[in-house]
Amino acid sequence: MNGLFAKKPLNTILAEAQETGEHTLRRALGPVSLISLGIGSIIGTGIFVLTGAASAHHAGPAILLSFILAAVGCAFAGLCYAEFASMIPVAGSAYTYSYATLGEFIAWIIGWDLVLEYALGSATVASGWSGYVLSFLQDFGILFPPKLAGSPGTAFVLYQGHWERLTAQLQRAMVLAHVDPAKLPHQYSSFNLVGFLGILLVTALLVVGIKESVNFTTAVVVVKISVLLIFIGLGMNYILGHRAEAVANWTPFLPTNTGHYGDFGWSGIATAAGVIFFAYIGFDQVSTAAQESKNPTRDMPIGILGSLAICTIIYLLVAGVLTGLVKYSSLDAPAPIAMAIEITGVSWGSRLVKLGAICGLSSAMVVTLFGQSRIFFSMSRDGLLPKWASAVHPRFRTPYISTILVGVCVAFVAALAPLTVISELVSIGTLLAFVIVCGGVWVLRRRGTEVPRAFVTPWVPFTPMMGIAVSLLMMISLGWECWARLIIWLGIGMIIYFFYGRKHSKVRILNAALPTAR
Repeated sequence: MNGLFAKKPLNTILAEAQETGEHTLRRALGPVSLISLGIGSIIGTGIFVLTGAASAHHAGPAILLSFILAAVGCAFAGLCYAEFASMIPVAGSAYTYSYATLGEFIAWIIGWDLVLEYALGSATVASGWSGYVLSFLQDFGILFPPKLAGSPGTAFVLYQGHWERLTAQLQRAMVLAHVDPAKLPHQYSSFNLVGFLGILLVTALLVVGIKESVNFTTAVVVVKISVLLIFIGLGMNYILGHRAEAVANWTPFLPTNTGHYGDFGWSGIATAAGVIFFAYIGFDQVSTAAQESKNPTRDMPIGILGSLAICTIIYLLVAGVLTGLVKYSSLDAPAPIAMAIEITGVSWGSRLVKLGAICGLSSAMVVTLFGQSRIFFSMSRDGLLPKWASAVHPRFRTPYISTILVGVCVAFVAALAPLTVISELVSIGTLLAFVIVCGGVWVLRRRGTEVPRAFVTPWVPFTPMMGIAVSLLMMISLGWECWARLIIWLGIGMIIYFFYGRKHSKVRILNAALPTAR
């Protein structure tokens, strides 16, 4: 166990951040680009897909309180991330912060854990993205065969001349139309082709270059924010003209618990916060771009906290309008926002929302895959992963091998894994990262480590303690099945670390060569 908690010296990390040349990452991002990067990742599957399911199954209209709870936890963690990002401006995010403060073993755990957030996060987004793409194409008469239109086991029925995904909303509509779904022809999907192809296209974009990727992200961020603002405007206008209907939809605001933890009531708010927490994942991914930021000590806190604040405001408005337009029990649908805007009677509204969702989820795929390749890049440079993971393309200046490998693997996960399972895994993995980052800031203060910081987390130890407490609350609310998958995943990571990473660690090799380090 000797050297298991060896720390990577901060002066070594900072020296790496100053390296230049064709084998290093290109510094091309300013504060606006970083905020755009954060918003591009944050606004995605969480708000466009998962909000409806979380409201229908866990919180009802009180989903607003779930968003606030998740935002509070993110705010505390975001303050800690901002300090670290301004102090250690490199690509490794929470992995590198942990290496400098808590030691190699904890750094490996968090680095492997971040695969859940970034790689599986991309798969989750791609799964939601494919649903909107298929729905949008269907509006123009372009239909995909059911077997290639969803994750394995997704049910489709032949209704009104074309195949429809069998959702709770569609079943209620059939009952009202006196149609028995059991008597209709059924098919089950076996491969999500659209999600698969979406990830491969994003992978190709990321290989070409960071500036091109961020320009694409910035463009679609403008589109999706505009669409969400249009949805809020149209929805509020309808609600003001149909106040009694909206009040009925908002009543009861907090449905009574059914007797099971997480099924409405106050426990439902906590569980929904854990589920829709996925909607906030992304502000921390700004930190993975620190080594490609022009002035990271100044710009990283702006990018992290700015994107988090903007998205929180938008989320609260969207959730309030959504539950006012549609009864929460009917929101378990693949495209809840598109469904809600149809209530307003605006004929072009549904297609516009679908287009905005496609743009929003596209940018989220770009940022999450971007973050994953940068984590592998940092771990490889430390010797914990093979050298090919940190190989930089001489022309594009991107970690192309790890980007391609991760992209292909994620494409298959997006095509084959259920959306709910991978989204909860992403949430619990990210929350674990938050716990460790908050703990790292606290450890640095207790040690009195004097390192120049452009941003200082206020109210230490209160802020990191609250970040840890709220994150743990949401982790506990996700259930034992999700915990079991997390433990299995970390167990696989431990095998890789002890059989490869520990033997090739550059920090351990350096310490072994220095008698004074023993």
